[in-house]
Amino acid sequence: MATNLAWQQTASRMHEFYRLTKPRVVSLIVFTAFIGMFLAVPGAVPLNALIFGTLGIALVAGAAAAVNCLVEQKLDAVMARTRGRPLPRGKVTSPETLFFLALIGGSGLLILHELVNPLTMWLTLGTFVGYAIIYTVILKPMTPQNIVIGGASGAMPPVLGWAAATGEVTADALLLFLIIFAWTPPHFWALALYRKLEYAKVGMPMLPVTHGDKFTQLHVLLYTLILIAVTLMPYATQMSGLIYLVGAAVLDAVFLYYAVKIYLDYSDQIARQAFRYSILYLAALFVVLLVDHYIRF
Repeated sequence: MATNLAWQQTASRMHEFYRLTKPRVVSLIVFTAFIGMFLAVPGAVPLNALIFGTLGIALVAGAAAAVNCLVEQKLDAVMARTRGRPLPRGKVTSPETLFFLALIGGSGLLILHELVNPLTMWLTLGTFVGYAIIYTVILKPMTPQNIVIGGASGAMPPVLGWAAATGEVTADALLLFLIIFAWTPPHFWALALYRKLEYAKVGMPMLPVTHGDKFTQLHVLLYTLILIAVTLMPYATQMSGLIYLVGAAVLDAVFLYYAVKIYLDYSDQIARQAFRYSILYLAALFVVLLVDHYIRF
């Protein structure tokens, strides 16, 4: 009985540390990095890149998420969306979180350097610094353009995957970067619109808080148009073919529908739907890229 209880407590503690890594967010990061590996090569991805590249990127991404939880734990305790995280609930302590993120982040960088290639390690380290330090600590509490500027680090995963598979970064890899970079503002501003009061309560200068709803709604629409233009570039540059063009057009049309609705007929419900769709959109877009890569018309 005592042994079973001890195992349950250990499993519960491990689960809390796992939650610090924001697994749902990291899963999308790892997914786009994974797709980037396949898009980088005409055939099979080298096994070391596929296994250890994915593992290393996932570990460092989890460490960056844990830094975010550590830095924002007081804000998280106030916001309904985040008050259930491990640190605000006292399930783990700040020193434990610091040790945990150093352990998994350091392990991830070591794996990338020794078992993949140094370029991927350095790019991943730069991405970690960009998100955990420049975005979380500096930009997010300082400027309403935090999402636009800080989006650069969030757009890096497919570039990391590309570098893991090939040892270099090409123009096509940067095109994948641009897609996520353009996707980030309308994705997060949709969330910020229906969570505006929570952000205002903690003094976070998100765009709806500093510039109002209508200004933000307009920018969701404008950045969606930019996103659509960027997503057509893989076809324009012959990186992708007709399968991608048709798939991207359909996905873009739905995204544009939500953006227009947000601008002309806003409700919190439509903003929630747009936010949820934007996650599905990005995953589906990268799936279409992958299918087109191997089945070209």
